[in-house]
Amino acid sequence: MMPSEISEYDFEKGEVLVFDKPLNWTSFDLVHKVRLIICKNLNIKKLKVGHAGTLDPRATGILVLCTGKATSKIETLQADEKEYIATLKFGATTPSFDLESSEDAQYETAHISKDLLVEVLKNFIGTIMQVPPEYSAVKINGKRAYDYARKGIAVEIKSKVLEIKEIEVLSFDLPEVKLRVVCGKGTYIRALARDIGVAVNSGAYLTGLRRTRVGDFDLSQAIGLDLFLRKE
Repeated sequence: MMPSEISEYDFEKGEVLVFDKPLNWTSFDLVHKVRLIICKNLNIKKLKVGHAGTLDPRATGILVLCTGKATSKIETLQADEKEYIATLKFGATTPSFDLESSEDAQYETAHISKDLLVEVLKNFIGTIMQVPPEYSAVKINGKRAYDYARKGIAVEIKSKVLEIKEIEVLSFDLPEVKLRVVCGKGTYIRALARDIGVAVNSGAYLTGLRRTRVGDFDLSQAIGLDLFLRKE
């Protein structure tokens, strides 16, 4: 059972905290807010706080934070298997592959059946190559890819090797499809949505994303953010 008060934690010695990140918060927003509240309430001037795996602002779900000496565990935690529930809209694309930008193209969907999708998804299971989104934190010549994208500057982003362990169709009601994805480190679910759209001879982008598990941590273990917010 999780402690019910901030004072019950030993943040300087090191804690691993599991949060359910709110919609439209960046991962750094959560780190900054939690650090600020801890330092203010426990009269600590400085405290190391970091997160183990970025979540996009448009995504919700598990974000693991480490404090104090537990920040040494971040690299190991980042490598853990992750599970997502992804909602895709077929028949259109956006430059960011999600709702951050407006639709820029439309495609046919009449030929897409659940059987076709299930068959296509088999090609994405295992070790695959993936090109990260232009709207991502990937560094190119010292700058983030999204810095170039938001200025309309085209850059080449190299593909990377990653592992998709499971993909399950949870619901199929075109144009919306909901998938459960279990994957390894470094997977961009937005890019996976793009590639699935292309693979079924259409287009697709993310309209919702929720991370439900990181390694052995799941949503049942998440600390309510209100535990910290009410201490402001």
